[in-house]
Amino acid sequence: MARKAFAVNDAVRERVRHLAGIGLRQDDIAKIIGCSPKTLRKRLRDELDRGVAEANATVSGYLFASAKAGNVTAQIFWLKVRAHWREKTAPDDPVPGSDAEANSPVVLVLPDNGGAARRTREIFRQETAGGSLPK
Repeated sequence: MARKAFAVNDAVRERVRHLAGIGLRQDDIAKIIGCSPKTLRKRLRDELDRGVAEANATVSGYLFASAKAGNVTAQIFWLKVRAHWREKTAPDDPVPGSDAEANSPVVLVLPDNGGAARRTREIFRQETAGGSLPK
């Protein structure tokens, strides 16, 4: 006997969108609505994708509102994730009494922007040769 065809209606679509949005696994969504995971992905792909996207948009909105309201944790998280801010680790403390700081190498990260990079290298050479920086 053949298996009964899975019927998709607006209620099923809404439920799949909701369940995908709250992060339920596709295998579990398929069990809840009564189809195979393959059928779920084939017949309700748009609802799966939209549910996740809508949930991310909602949470992003709450995070943004919280950051704007002064929540420092939300502000830090937003800047690290969205603005790509990074924390720099402090170098290890030098051994007291040693002259490690005077002899430590200076590392400059120079942008690759044509003529400006050439001018920056020239300034770096003057600085390392003991010359003063031009104004």
